[in-house]
Amino acid sequence: MLHCPRKFMRTAGIFSGLFLLSSIAPALALDPTGDWRVADGVANIRVAQCSGSMWGVVAWEKEPGGRDKNNPDASKRNRPTLAMPILLDMKKKSDLDQWEGQVYNAKDGQTYSSTIAPAYANHLEIRGCVLGFLCGGETWTRVAPPIPSSPVNSMTKGAPKTTGAAPKTTAATAPSPAGAAAKSSSSIAKPGHKGAAADTVGDICLLPDIAGFAH
Repeated sequence: MLHCPRKFMRTAGIFSGLFLLSSIAPALALDPTGDWRVADGVANIRVAQCSGSMWGVVAWEKEPGGRDKNNPDASKRNRPTLAMPILLDMKKKSDLDQWEGQVYNAKDGQTYSSTIAPAYANHLEIRGCVLGFLCGGETWTRVAPPIPSSPVNSMTKGAPKTTGAAPKTTAATAPSPAGAAAKSSSSIAKPGHKGAAADTVGDICLLPDIAGFAH
């Protein structure tokens, strides 16, 4: 009889822990930030909240050295696809775990109306439409954990307004949340894919195309 209270306490503790985990899991699953591998596996897209909007840039390429050769703006056709914005100024829709904005498709150089929404565990659904029809989409797979919100990656008011190619980020200047995401990406990437050996993108909120837009 003396052992019953202790057994009850242990059992209650286990159920409390399971309840806590079950309440945390959905919150993590509904966070669109972090690194995501696109459906065909050729790139990872890093998504972060910058000045209240979600942005996504190319954080890793299976074949390095890509250029934005199909951009309708001739001055941008030689810019690297690494660190190039893909998800543009996406705003959260009221009462929905969904963000709405634009997506840039480097394959045809066009920008489309788009939505992103976390799907089942560790997947992100992205859909794009031309003038409200001819819609298509795909599912991305998480390869790095969510990026915690911080003064750096949630607001870019203190970031310098610059133009030109994105600077390379060193270990000394890269903010820790994005750096941690890149390290995790290489450790949990799917077998058969090259991991991100070095993070040259860092905090995407500080990239000129995004920091300049926020000003």
